[in-house]
Amino acid sequence: VQLQASGGGLVQAGGSLRLSCAASGLTFRSIVVGWFRQAPGKEREFVSAIFRSGGSTSYADSVKGRFTISRDNARNTVYLQMNSLKPEDTAVYYCAADRRLILSSIRDGSQYDYWGQGTLVTVSS
Repeated sequence: VQLQASGGGLVQAGGSLRLSCAASGLTFRSIVVGWFRQAPGKEREFVSAIFRSGGSTSYADSVKGRFTISRDNARNTVYLQMNSLKPEDTAVYYCAADRRLILSSIRDGSQYDYWGQGTLVTVSS
């Protein structure tokens, strides 16, 4: 199983980026995909996740209304559209996947079996 996160970069505050998480080696429709981030000196935190069907999504309060998660099952890819970026969004963003997660565990990083390598997002003020 491989997860490839991409799309990070340097952007000014108020700008936008779209992260992609491409998955291979598993049945994409059957997996839950989450985004997590870790800023320097801080613990990893949940950002957003999308359930298998794509109908259920979850967001951290800090990104709600600014970030949108979506999935394209035909392309085996999950996207995280990030708008109105703030300096505090600066972090390495990781995508993670799991086959067996239930909806109530979707925010718990320890429940995900597969992780991508991370992509750095830097928001300048």
